[in-house]
Order: sequence, then C-alpha cells, then structure tokens
Amino acid sequence: MILPKVRDPRFVTIRRGGTLTDADHHLLALWAAACAEHVLDRVESAQPQNPRPRRAIEHARAWVRGEVKMMQARSAGGHAMGAARDLRGAARHAAYAAGQAAVVAHVAAHELGAAAYAIKAARAAAPKGESEAARRLECQWRRDRLPEAIRELVFDDQRLRNDNCWSVFDC
Repeated sequence: MILPKVRDPRFVTIRRGGTLTDADHHLLALWAAACAEHVLDRVESAQPQNPRPRRAIEHARAWVRGEVKMMQARSAGGHAMGAARDLRGAARHAAYAAGQAAVVAHVAAHELGAAAYAIKAARAAAPKGESEAARRLECQWRRDRLPEAIRELVFDDQRLRNDNCWSVFDC
C-alpha cells in the first residue's frame, strides 16, 4: 500500500477540508503524468496495441485542462492499472505508473505512486548489474522536474512515505 493510512491534509483540496489548492493539485497531476510518460515506452514496447496506459496519461493532462471530469481520469487510471495485470517487470511497473498518474485527479497523494512505479520500471529495465544506477538516475530525473511550487511538499511526502514506496526515493 503506497498511500498513507491517514490522509495528509496537504494532499486534500481546500474544498474538502485540506490545504491543497487547485493549482498545486494540477501541478502534482502534471508532474505525475511526466513521471509516467518518461517510462511509457516500457509498456508500449511490450504491448504496442494496448492504448490504456497512454490514454491514462492523456486523461491526467486533460483533467488539468478541464477537458475531462475527475471520474473520467480516475476510470482511465483504473484501466491502465488493469493493463498492468497481464504484464511483468518494467512493463508492468510502467503501466501502474500511468494508472497512478491518472488517479491523482481523484486523490492527489497518488503522485508518489506514479513516481515510484516509474522508478521501479527504470530499475527493472536496466541491464544486469546496473539496476541501482538506473534507479538513482530515474529518481534524480523526477526531482529535477518538480515544479518549484510543489517541490518541498513532494520532497516531504517522499521522506514520509519512502518506506511504503520500496525506498525508491533515496537518490
């Protein structure tokens, strides 16, 4: 389980009693989509005819633009995670990353799921003996692309949930 048992109010929107602004929620979704897209080739090379992971990433971005409702993005995320069930290794992790990115529209705290699964995909795709270097490189790639407005929030979330996320955020 990568989500915390108790929801962090910093990842709950203001209208639902938390402190997360819509602008920051959108930044989290866009960052999660970028994380998932960075490893999307892993799943598309394994299942080139399966549009569900790419569609999930597209829905995450469309939700930010106001083009789809939260439930549509959430549904697309579920379908991408469904695609992961038939896969193994890097492709499976990449499909889960895409699904997690789309469901950020529903629960902002899924942002770490997209990042963590993407890091796992990069590690699983690495040649033998290079998985740790690949993990660190992918982790740093994610950090470098964090928007300034959410940087500290995500870094703190990584620190708090790193154990739940397979310790992938130790760059």
